[in-house]
Amino acid sequence: MLDTNADDRVNRGQSQRVAMRYFVLLMAAVYVGLGTFLLVAPAHMFALPPTTRRIVGGLFVLYGLIRFFRTFRQHFRNRHDSLQR
Repeated sequence: MLDTNADDRVNRGQSQRVAMRYFVLLMAAVYVGLGTFLLVAPAHMFALPPTTRRIVGGLFVLYGLIRFFRTFRQHFRNRHDSLQR
């Protein structure tokens, strides 16, 4: 038999959602960092032609920025907007 009450289950779900928000932001930063690394790393580190490396690096940076702004708008901005109304 479970000895947890409903409040404990609700609080656990809330903390998992908060952790997920920050994990998604962390992953956005990882994409931006990986893209930046591909853009500035020496050419001999990768077996990719320089043009391909720049395109892939730019796409990683762009994707990371899009993820960051979408996550921020979805999870953080809505909370502040609802408090102001």
